[in-house]
Amino acid sequence: MEVIAPDLAIEIGTLQLPNPVMTASGTFGYGQEFEPFVDLTELGAVVVKGISLLPRPGNPPPRIVETACGMLNAIGLENVGVERFISEKLPYLRSKGCRVVVNVLGDSIEEYCHLVSRLNDAEGVHGVELNISCPNVKKGGVAFGTNESMAHEVTAAVRKVTRMPLIVKLSPNVTDIGAMAIAVEEGGADAVSLINTLIGMAISIRTKKPVLANVIGGLSGPAIKPVALRMVYQAADRVSIPIIGIGGISTWQDAIEFILAGASAIQIGTANFINPKGVDEIRSGISKYLVQEKIASVRELIGAAKR
Repeated sequence: MEVIAPDLAIEIGTLQLPNPVMTASGTFGYGQEFEPFVDLTELGAVVVKGISLLPRPGNPPPRIVETACGMLNAIGLENVGVERFISEKLPYLRSKGCRVVVNVLGDSIEEYCHLVSRLNDAEGVHGVELNISCPNVKKGGVAFGTNESMAHEVTAAVRKVTRMPLIVKLSPNVTDIGAMAIAVEEGGADAVSLINTLIGMAISIRTKKPVLANVIGGLSGPAIKPVALRMVYQAADRVSIPIIGIGGISTWQDAIEFILAGASAIQIGTANFINPKGVDEIRSGISKYLVQEKIASVRELIGAAKR
C-alpha cells in the first residue's frame, strides 16, 4: 500500500512554510556555513544570526563554555551589520531560494525601525524576528523583553514600518510569559518565538574566577527544555497568534512535544553545534511520526495536549 506523505506545511502570519522546522538565530550563522550538511531549501525557514544597524565585534573571549546538558554563551551579538548582510550574505541565501527570517536587534525603538525599514527593500527577506532581550539605552538599559509596555511599544512601532511577517522573540527572564505574549500580540506581532536563553554563569575552581569574560551568559540546550516547554504551553493559552517553540530541542520527539504544547513551528539551536544534520533528521522524524499515528497534517497536532 502506498504511504501518503503527511502535510507539514504551516503558516506564520502571511509566511507560508513547507514544514515547521526552523533554525534558531545565532546557531546557524548566515546559513552558508551549513551548506555541506543541510539542503537549506528543505528547511521551513533559515533564521540568520542577529543583525544590528552597525557591525558589532561582540564580547572578548572566552565567550562559550559547556555546561551539564547545555552551554553558556556570551557572544555579545557579534554580526556584520545590516548593510554588509544585504550585500554579502543575503545574495547566497537568495540564490538558494530558501525562506529567510532576519533576527534584528537594537538599543532603541528608532534603531529597530530603521533596521527593519532597510530590510523591507531587501529582496529575499521573507520575515523579521525582533530580539527584544536587548537593553534600551534610552531607558537606562532595561531590556525591552522584560517590560510589557516597552515590548508593546517596540512591536507597535516596527509594525507601522513593515508589512513583512513580524515575529517577536520573548525572553524567559520574566514573571509572566503570557502577559508578555499578549503585549506583543496587541502591538501587532504575527507570531511569538520563545524562549530566548536563560541567564547563567560558570566559575572555574582552578582560577577561582568566572569562566566567561562577560561573567554571565545565556544558557541553552537540553537543560532548558522543560522550562521552554512550560512557557510555550502557558503562552498558548493567552494568545491567538502562532507560537514558535525554542529551547533544548534536539530530537524529533522534542519537536513533537512542543507542537503538542501549542507551537505551530519550532527552532533548532544548540543542537546544530552537536549534529549539523539534526534539522533534517528532526523534519524527517516528524513526518514519520505523523505516518505512524495516521495523522494527515501537522496542524492537527498543534496544541493537542490541551484538548
